[in-house]
Amino acid sequence: MCRHQPCCPTAEASDRDAARVVSPHPEQGWSLLCNGVVLFEDTGELLPNGQAIAPRQRCAPHTKSAA
Repeated sequence: MCRHQPCCPTAEASDRDAARVVSPHPEQGWSLLCNGVVLFEDTGELLPNGQAIAPRQRCAPHTKSAA
């Protein structure tokens, strides 16, 4: 159970990846969040119930076009 104030979003919430990191593993490319979600560096997620969430598509960086 989250003890942070304000409380972290639950694993079922749409903003679940905003929860605090409680166990970072950057060398392996993932972090465990306070709500039990495993967040991968490619933005994929593994929920506590075993459901896998596909990585979100990243936007290409904006570039200025030559005029």
